[in-house]
Amino acid sequence: MISPRIDRLLEQVDSNYASVVVAAKRARQINSYYHNLGEGTFDEFPPPMIETSSKNYLTMALEEVAAGKIKYHYR
Repeated sequence: MISPRIDRLLEQVDSNYASVVVAAKRARQINSYYHNLGEGTFDEFPPPMIETSSKNYLTMALEEVAAGKIKYHYR
């Protein structure tokens, strides 16, 4: 079961494809943030923008998308 539900995600993005691309990129940023946090060099990547009980980076990213915290545009 995906959390948050896909209908909540589609309120913030154009398509399923966009939600996958945006969430995957943000999950990599969150992963890099936590990896660099131990090294003391976390200036490049922003921390998670929501409070969540999940430890899964992809779930965190999807919750950020559903909350409207992430804006994107096509090139």
